[in-house]
Amino acid sequence: MTVDQPVWNFEQEPYPDRSDETDINLRAYLDRMDDRKMQEYRPQWTAEQLMEWDGNFKNDGSLMLICSEREVKAGDYSEALEDCIRYRQRIRDGRLK
Repeated sequence: MTVDQPVWNFEQEPYPDRSDETDINLRAYLDRMDDRKMQEYRPQWTAEQLMEWDGNFKNDGSLMLICSEREVKAGDYSEALEDCIRYRQRIRDGRLK
């Protein structure tokens, strides 16, 4: 089985602070999200709306990510998602930084 590599490489973008395995896994997860789906995201959504939209959150409110050191809740997820949306827009606009 082959895995399609995403066009995006948000996972390799510089991290603002110290990062851990969970940060890396979350960025890799976002890299593989369909761009059309990502464009549906609305920052004003509640945590419940965000979790329903993504569809990969567990009943305890954390994102289902394998090999992660800590849980990713809706607040951390939306922050990373918004960073990823800005990253993709920079790539579309032809800006590398």
